[in-house]
Amino acid sequence: MASLKDLRTRIASVTSTQKITKAMQMVAAAKLRRAQEAAESARPYAERMASVMANLSTAMSNNPGASPLLVGTGKDETYLLVVMSADRGLCGGFNTNIARLARKRIGELKAAGKTVKVLCVGKKGFDQLKRTYASLILDCIELKGEKTITGAVAGRIGDRIQTMFDDEEFDVCEVVSSEFVSVISQKPRAQTLIPAVNAIDEGIERPDLGGGIYDAEPDEEEILNVLLPRYVTTVILSSLLENSAGEMGARMAAMDNATRNAGDLIDKLNLIYNRTRQAQITTELTEIISGAEAL
Repeated sequence: MASLKDLRTRIASVTSTQKITKAMQMVAAAKLRRAQEAAESARPYAERMASVMANLSTAMSNNPGASPLLVGTGKDETYLLVVMSADRGLCGGFNTNIARLARKRIGELKAAGKTVKVLCVGKKGFDQLKRTYASLILDCIELKGEKTITGAVAGRIGDRIQTMFDDEEFDVCEVVSSEFVSVISQKPRAQTLIPAVNAIDEGIERPDLGGGIYDAEPDEEEILNVLLPRYVTTVILSSLLENSAGEMGARMAAMDNATRNAGDLIDKLNLIYNRTRQAQITTELTEIISGAEAL
């Protein structure tokens, strides 16, 4: 049985841990509100951008001169998976769920005979995937130094992806990230980024023109050449913001559970401590009484 000193030391240690988890929970709760507002504010913009792209691509998808970003390279042999996770842990199964979906998607593509390349955004996803798929990972982009997720951050990632596409390093790009549903629910998802026409087909219904002919100035092709890079950046920004909100929600829930578990453990240790102390006092009294009777 542990001594009273050992029990006091452990109670003090668990109490200190409880203070840390409670502080982390409060910090995550404060950051969650801002992250949730940012993610929800970005959704209408992303949806409107996708709607505009769907409208313009209706007339351009079968055009031989359409941008490869829109219609693809005509092949689907090489896939780039952009796996977005958190740079920090202590957020429950948030990173594990994203990594699990990424591994599942890699397995499906390799089973279909495709070449897979992985670009990690976030250290925790990289740490989990490198154990099995280190040879597939091109790089890991960490966002630890970024205080907030901005369009400039998404733009740098988008520029790198577009440069790789222009250099014909892949044919299809998919983003594996988390969708923020609620404070206690984050759903991992995989969405197509390039070619954009496939992404639009997945999420947006093409408008029914009803036989009407619409003119765009200067023309659809030139407008799409401007909008397509912005569309890529918009999808990446939206995914980063959704990830950030999901991470904070998962961390707040995980730290709340840890705080409550620490409280339960402290109560249990205090009960053991009191029983041990009472048993020790009883033993000492018995020894004193026995000694007095012996005299």
